[in-house]
Amino acid sequence: MTKAEAKVRIAKLREEIAKYRYEYHVLDTLSISEAALDSLKHELYKLEEQFPELITKDSPTQRVAGKAMEGFKKVTHAAPMLSIEDVFTREEADAWLTRIKKLEPRGHFDFFAEIKMDGLAMSLVYQDGAFVQGATRGDGRVGEDVTQNLRTIEAIPLSLRRPSEKEIEHFLKKHHGALDAKRVRSVMESHHGRVEIRGEAYLTKKQLEKINKKQKALGLETYANPRNTAAGTIRQLDTAMVAERKLSFFGYSMVGDYGLSTHDQEHELIALLGVPQNPLNRVCRDLDEVEKFHGEIYKKREKMDYWCDGVVVNVNDNRLFERLGVVGKTPRAMVAWKFPAEQATTVVRDIQVNVGRTGALTPVAVMDPVLVQGTTVTHASLHNEDEIRRLGLKIGDTVIIEKAGDIIPKVIQVLPKFRTGKEKEFHMPKKCPMCGSPVARKEGEVATVCTNRQCFAQQLAKLIHVVNAFDMRGLGEKIAEQLLQRGLVHEPADVFELEPGDFLTLEGFAEISSKKLHKEIQDHREISLDRFIHSLGIRHVGEETATDLARHFGTVEAFRKATKDELMSVEGIGEVVANSVFEFIHDAKEKKELEHLLEVVNVQHAKKRATNGPLAGTSWVITGSLDSMSRDQAKEKIRELGGDVSESVSKKTSFVVVGAEPGSKYEKAQKLGVTVLDEKEFQKKIK
Repeated sequence: MTKAEAKVRIAKLREEIAKYRYEYHVLDTLSISEAALDSLKHELYKLEEQFPELITKDSPTQRVAGKAMEGFKKVTHAAPMLSIEDVFTREEADAWLTRIKKLEPRGHFDFFAEIKMDGLAMSLVYQDGAFVQGATRGDGRVGEDVTQNLRTIEAIPLSLRRPSEKEIEHFLKKHHGALDAKRVRSVMESHHGRVEIRGEAYLTKKQLEKINKKQKALGLETYANPRNTAAGTIRQLDTAMVAERKLSFFGYSMVGDYGLSTHDQEHELIALLGVPQNPLNRVCRDLDEVEKFHGEIYKKREKMDYWCDGVVVNVNDNRLFERLGVVGKTPRAMVAWKFPAEQATTVVRDIQVNVGRTGALTPVAVMDPVLVQGTTVTHASLHNEDEIRRLGLKIGDTVIIEKAGDIIPKVIQVLPKFRTGKEKEFHMPKKCPMCGSPVARKEGEVATVCTNRQCFAQQLAKLIHVVNAFDMRGLGEKIAEQLLQRGLVHEPADVFELEPGDFLTLEGFAEISSKKLHKEIQDHREISLDRFIHSLGIRHVGEETATDLARHFGTVEAFRKATKDELMSVEGIGEVVANSVFEFIHDAKEKKELEHLLEVVNVQHAKKRATNGPLAGTSWVITGSLDSMSRDQAKEKIRELGGDVSESVSKKTSFVVVGAEPGSKYEKAQKLGVTVLDEKEFQKKIK
């Protein structure tokens, strides 16, 4: 990017970030996700890092967000409540450490890593041990006086605790030689003078569930997330309502000189004075230990009773921390190592069209590389022409993309205010981009389809789909493409007729590798009915629908003879899917290929679905990994007991089973009020 292009982009980023930050910090709402806003800020930070001459005093990177709310008394902070630079990868964390080591080459760098709570930063002031003032962060220098509301939070002591002599001695002995023992003892024993403790006011997930349950009972709108609910609560003028909401608090720093030398000592002292601090926080000797801690918290974050979005990494040595100073409004000695975001912003540079196994043309966005959920994303499916129109997407647009769990990334929102006037409209091609045949769109359907059933792209996609359904490892897309190009395979059944010598004609194959792949194919001639139906690539038939069909009909013969009415009677199958299946099994070409496939494979019969088991009438969704069984085993058990299994959460879902590292289905279940079970609760249900 040239300097001139960067200047235009930076100006637009500043304008939009300012708007979104005002929404977030002042209005306690946000029209895009926090992850998307973080992504925009990170892009701005990187551009200003590349072109430092373009940095201005009013840039969002140079000031703390927020503004004191009208209706509350203003409070000027004794020391500014500063913002923190974000890093998203180990490489960025290493770059941060390299920068600060250059400033202090003789410094000893160990770290104190803290959970980055998703709440509201607060300042608590105690005078001679008594809580006298509580304030929000505001703009970093001036906040709002919310003392009365903070007094309702049980986690915040109204007077500082006096540690026992035994506790004082233990603390002084533990840190002997690394603190001012006289000063520390004075703080603990007398509480004389001013003590300021800063921390995070937050709402637990369980408490939010209770609040929403009450909201539902009153016929009121429920709240989407704990952070915004906590923000709205802390600014209520009715302290009784604040008390009822039961907010929580964790302390994370002390402002002033208390005779301490390290940040971990501050946390210990905060707890000894009666203010809770997060027990998961820890000292890390180096960035390797920080990275390990970051990974541990990321894996367990969904099971924690509060929202968190990363780890704050502090240089542990207080004097070194102070010497490193502040750049803009950000301390050099600390960074927020954020978790991989499920959303990010990027620019769509082109829209390409792929052809799938059913002939459907799928537009795919080609984007500037962006890190989402720990992986670099450059492409995202746009599904069909209607979806592009719904989004209002043009080539050149800035967009928000989402990737929840292992799901393929998708564009979920266009940010039209970033447009420069050079964006281009996208039009679906009139001819197949692979074979040049005309394309068509059936009335009432969204897909644009290539009319040539011999289209190479369709043949390749169909072959790959069959290979994956039969779980043949080693036969990837490049090999499949060569098999089709050289005429060794014309339809899926031909794969099972290949001999080891056939592979020797392909690029990269020798005798051993040819025999190995041949054996892999022959070992997969047997397949379950549900996987076989899925392998056929019938339009609208995914894994769960294939399982429903298999359990209803039991055998491949019964499935092939199914009437339209019989298909409509299958649980979970509607008219569109029934028509698609019926057309497939009566299509002359598909019928012939299916017969050939049945001549070379053995399809196992399926167990009929239980209709009167203890789980009959219930619908289940499983997200995350389970310890006691695989997800497939869990689904099988549910079906044996009469329950239905679905891939998506809806209001009709009875239960969502949550394992380790669940995806967005867990959050959707919470929003819809669907009952969520952990693995132990699930085990009780199926027993």
